Order: sequence, then C-alpha cells, then structure tokens
Amino acid sequence: MDELTRRAALKTGGATLGAAAFARALAPLTEWEENVSVDSFLQKHYKEMNKLEMSVVLARLETEALEEHGVAVSISDPRPTPGVSFAYALNLSVCIGCRKCAVACHEENNHDRATNNSYIRVLEMKKGGIDLEQGRTDYKHPVPDDDHFYMPVQCHQCDNAPCVKVCPVEATWKEADGIVVVDYNWCIGCRYCEAACPYHARRFNWQKPEIPAEEINPDQAYLSNRIRPQGVMEKCTFCLHRTRNGRMPACLEACPTGARVFGNLEDPNSEIRWVLENKRVFVLKEDVGTRPRFFYFFDE
Repeated sequence: MDELTRRAALKTGGATLGAAAFARALAPLTEWEENVSVDSFLQKHYKEMNKLEMSVVLARLETEALEEHGVAVSISDPRPTPGVSFAYALNLSVCIGCRKCAVACHEENNHDRATNNSYIRVLEMKKGGIDLEQGRTDYKHPVPDDDHFYMPVQCHQCDNAPCVKVCPVEATWKEADGIVVVDYNWCIGCRYCEAACPYHARRFNWQKPEIPAEEINPDQAYLSNRIRPQGVMEKCTFCLHRTRNGRMPACLEACPTGARVFGNLEDPNSEIRWVLENKRVFVLKEDVGTRPRFFYFFDE
C-alpha cells in the first residue's frame, strides 16, 4: 500500500464525494483535529510501520495517556499467531440476559463511562422466532423471563466484511487470525463502516472518552482497548490484547452460565470446533453474505 497521509485522504475523499456530503460526514473530525499532535497527524499507517517506528508510537501514546489521564499504562502490539484462526459461539439455550458480558466489555475496553458504551448489545426477544427488529435492549425486569430468550450481538469479525470494503483510507482491515481491527490514528471518522455493518457493531466517539483514573484498564494494545481519540470509529476485537496472549475474552470470563465458547478453528481438539461440528449452529443475517466468525447455537 502506498503511503497515504490524512491530508491526501481528505483531498481524495473530497474529490470522490459530493462536497457537501463529505463536509457533513467529516464534521466531527474538524473539532477533533485541533487537539491532534503533529507526530500523531504525520504517523504512518499501521501496516507501513517497522518495529522501531511502532515502538516510538507506543511510547508516545503511553506518555500521552499519563499526561491526559494521570495513569501509567502499558500499550503493546501483539500480532497474530501463525496457525491460529479465532471464532466465537454463543449458546442461546443458557444465556439468561444478565448483561454481565456487556459490563465486562465496558470495563475491559476502557469505554466512556458517561455513555455506558459497550461493544455488546443483549437483545430480549419473544420465544418462538428470531425477529431482531422486535428485540429490546432496554429491559429492566428480573431475568431470565420465561416468555423470552436473550441474544447478545457484537462484532462478527466477518470474513467478507462490508465495513472493510467501504473504508476510504484503509483504516480498518482483517488480520490473519480473523479479527477485524481499526487503526484509530488513521481513521478519519467518516462513519461509512458504521453504516455498512449489518450487525450494528461499530461505535463512534462523538466526544473524548472520560474514565476515572482508578477505573482505567492499564493493560492495553494499539489495535484494541487503548483509550480511543474523539472522532474515530471503534469496535470489538475479540479482546486481542488478551486472546493473542493465550487468555479468553473478558465477556466470556464474565458469563455466569458458560454460554460463550471461544477458540482456534485450526485446532481440531478445540471447544469451538466441537460446537461447530456437533451443535445446531446458525449465523445472523446469513443472506447478506458476510461469512461471520460469530455463531449461535441451541442445546437441542
């Protein structure tokens, strides 16, 4: 990929799109850019940086985190492991809709506290069918309710990801282990990926995330849970700062019923392979052809 600066990206976008539409799409960016350092603005695309350049970027981001939030953090850059291809499955027979997975996601990934953001939405739906349009996320009664079942929805890490295809500056892409990532320092905030995602899995930072210092998770990764800037898109990364280091996603560890299964598709002895080979498995919106790596199944 040829080196591409944000200024070049903006010029290209302005020439391709209608001027009024492009200006409106990038309105949040005009405010965000005022606070961006020269080093950040001129930073190369993630894929173009060598190890030394990345180490300099990570050191700068750690310094900025200390200055802005008063917390010493460690920002790493774990890469995909050869022979590993991640996938997730969720057992709808035992999910009770407690939303502890969403809370764990919120805390693990350093989401803005005021908006109570999370990459996971838990839909409550009437038993007897799957109608996403009728699913509710704002239920407040005790769970589980006998007349309903519960379906957590998050990024499906699609192999044919529409969000990747529409990004005008290649700020989002699919990694070798199946995880779709975002380079937050390269994203221009146009939100095309958000519109293209059929699972409502992307989030936009309308304002700078605010997190009490004592609640910041210091174990961070460049492509994962570091505190995102204002004006950029973000999404679930299967907690790659954890999973690429041999741990499980935070949402899985928080689930009290064992409804979540995560693992390596390349390992024939993995639990995820057993589920896919032995359970009644389905994917959401199969007709749109996204080929997701997030599966649902029932016990019977």
